[in-house]
Amino acid sequence: MEVPFKNQPEKAGFNRRRVGFQYEAIAAKYLEEQGMVILEQNYRCMQGEIDLIGQEGDFLVFVEVKYRVDGRNGFPAEAVTLQKQQHIRRTARYYLYSHRCGEIPCRFDVVSILGKEICWIRDAF
Repeated sequence: MEVPFKNQPEKAGFNRRRVGFQYEAIAAKYLEEQGMVILEQNYRCMQGEIDLIGQEGDFLVFVEVKYRVDGRNGFPAEAVTLQKQQHIRRTARYYLYSHRCGEIPCRFDVVSILGKEICWIRDAF
């Protein structure tokens, strides 16, 4: 799938959070087109933040979205470090507890956006 936003050069006043929300919205739309139901976008709590939470079949899916203009600074999925994975897991545990999800099977996915290309990595960690 091609990303509808043009790459924006980094300049004074460049708002990373706004751009992050834009690409998370693109990822959400892409996942919905693939059949996932998006339940939450930008879920935040004291434990951390999860970009997207969705449901695909019987699975509750926690999704990390990473974007890079190009591969000069590495590929987007490489930015989901072990430390980042631990934060996401901790936040997911809190989500499951606070929403009384019980014994629902869960999965952690990554949506990697490099330039205009989207790659969905199921069960990434």
